[in-house]
Amino acid sequence: MLYIRDMDNAGTQELKRTPLHAAHLRAGARMVPFGGWDMPVQYAGVKAEHTAVRERAGMFDVSHMGEFRVQGPGALDFLQHVTTNDVSKLKPGRAQYNWLPNATGGLVDDIYVYREASEDFLLVVNASNIQKDWTHLQALLPGHGVTLTDESDRTALLAVQGPHAETLLQPVTDTDLSGAKKNAYFHATLLGVPVRLARTGYTGEDGFEVFAASEHAERLWDGLLGLGITPAGLGARDTLRLEAGFPLYGHEFTDTIHPLSSGYGWVVKDKAHHGRDALQTPSPQRLIGLRLDRVPVREGYPVKLDGVVVGHVTSGTTSPTLGHPIAAALVDAHAAAAGHFTVEVRGKDHDATPTPMPFYRRA
Repeated sequence: MLYIRDMDNAGTQELKRTPLHAAHLRAGARMVPFGGWDMPVQYAGVKAEHTAVRERAGMFDVSHMGEFRVQGPGALDFLQHVTTNDVSKLKPGRAQYNWLPNATGGLVDDIYVYREASEDFLLVVNASNIQKDWTHLQALLPGHGVTLTDESDRTALLAVQGPHAETLLQPVTDTDLSGAKKNAYFHATLLGVPVRLARTGYTGEDGFEVFAASEHAERLWDGLLGLGITPAGLGARDTLRLEAGFPLYGHEFTDTIHPLSSGYGWVVKDKAHHGRDALQTPSPQRLIGLRLDRVPVREGYPVKLDGVVVGHVTSGTTSPTLGHPIAAALVDAHAAAAGHFTVEVRGKDHDATPTPMPFYRRA
């Protein structure tokens, strides 16, 4: 699970709490340290929460994520400089997946960019990278005519995901959700609360992310639970995103992993940007999917080809939807096309079959 490494590092710092911390405790959540935050890993259980999202709708508290506001006449030029994707293609009311590259061929972070107006953008960054991203962006800010504001502490963020998300939310919002395409971003009223909705997510299902002022978080959470939406924790979030083939920063992406080892080369557009030269160097590794028959594997387990270690597992779980173990693995480029691997688990090698990602895609 994604939370195991963070649990091992617990106790080194005081944990932060989202505006929904008390609500999680009332719901009987099992709380764990994650990225410096005290977060719910599960309520009824990972499998039940995972299934709720795949079959109906589930809700995640992702208020630990960071939100930076970028405003001013130089906002677009600044974002073009610090990211790899083409922000100029982003119209007001639209969102875009993007990368913050460093100067050495890795990623500072992978982020989402939301364009609110011509000179007004919102960046959502990973929780464990908030301070690092802020420092990085501040260093590149001079000369761009931009105001950068950290709105993380005053922003609550909920993710309602699943095939019934639109149907459940429509009666309690003032906006026609059927007209909102994927990556739409717009103002609305939800359960009487002013919010911004984005048709984005991290589960492989349809759904909406809900941005609101922190003081409205519990009202929204309780109201959405009242609609029959299932609360879901970090455990289900990880199994869902891995089935959908989505990378997780700190696992598939880091400061040192070449991001083009993944299948996300489309995020790098032909434009001038910070770190461009380093990304031109071919990646020495490739990210592949693996299927195992019985034995689940975890991050760091060695991946072998003909008995020789050629890489390691970056993420692994037993897929609740598919019923067998799956994993993402970073392997040497020369070995990536092999038809068979083994993964070493506690000194024993287990067969692993290369499988295209995503492992799951809604029909």
